[in-house]
Amino acid sequence: MVILAVESSCDETSVALVEDGKKILSHIILSQMDIHAIYGGVVPEIASRNHVVHMTRVFEQALKQANIDIKDIDLVAVTQGPGLIGSLLVGINAATAFAFAHQKPIIGVNHLIGHIYAASIEHEMKFPALALLVSGGHTELLYIKDHMDIKLLGTTLDDAVGEAYDKVARVLGLPYPGGPALDKLAALGSDTYHLPRPFLDKREHNFSFSGLKSAVINLIHNAEQRKEEIRVNDMCASFQASVLDVLIEKTKHAAETYDVKQIILAGGVAANKGLRNRIFKEISNYDIIIPSMEYCTDNAAMIGVAAYYQYQKFGASKDYLLSGYSTMSFETLEKK
Repeated sequence: MVILAVESSCDETSVALVEDGKKILSHIILSQMDIHAIYGGVVPEIASRNHVVHMTRVFEQALKQANIDIKDIDLVAVTQGPGLIGSLLVGINAATAFAFAHQKPIIGVNHLIGHIYAASIEHEMKFPALALLVSGGHTELLYIKDHMDIKLLGTTLDDAVGEAYDKVARVLGLPYPGGPALDKLAALGSDTYHLPRPFLDKREHNFSFSGLKSAVINLIHNAEQRKEEIRVNDMCASFQASVLDVLIEKTKHAAETYDVKQIILAGGVAANKGLRNRIFKEISNYDIIIPSMEYCTDNAAMIGVAAYYQYQKFGASKDYLLSGYSTMSFETLEKK
């Protein structure tokens, strides 16, 4: 089964062709990172306009790279949410137009479920599994009983972990995107500032990073008032140590509580080297799978993989009237 997948939930324009939920026939990603860097973050209107400009070209490149005839495509899949509504609608309209023009069935995919299934591109999923989904907009612990049978255990009550990384990095004067820059400097410093570990109670599966972010900002502000120098590497190391302590401990406890066979680390923050190193070191008695770097950030390949399993369970949409959603639950639209 060949699936053409489209992803445009934020600022990456991506189209991929995936065979049988495993083989990536083509994978094109056009990033807008350089455009948004001057603003220190993604500007929704600029992101959606750039999707409009480049979507057709990305479609053409993906089809050319896959080297298959359009008649050999069995299904079209597109991210329906969550994400920036303007960006989502560009991808949905493009995918719907392609599907309608070529009389292909179409399916809407939850972007976050796509991140989970990114790990299955290069690994085999074992059930029941626990997923730690960490990104710029999301921080969730999820219990996965079987394909497309996902239960939300806990989420962030305020800032997502990736958002906290970017905001702390900005205060420290680091370049955008701040997460990778902070991760790199953290490896050069030490946990000398001893920041709080928010919501560290392992029995509580929810997360909270707003207080930690505020603690860093206040510490830096007070130091500036006293004309004291902030040791940037140590601050990065201290912030990352606090975040990772919380993520690791909560993941470990949830895995034990639900007696899972596997832990999946997914989302953009799954590319964080500090997190990767610690989760293998400190939860070594579990099978842990993580997507390779190219599949951690937003991409259409993961949407194509998730769509394969979603289609097997629920089929495709009965019409071409897909909507976009800025927020979505982990239940598929078919379940609702």
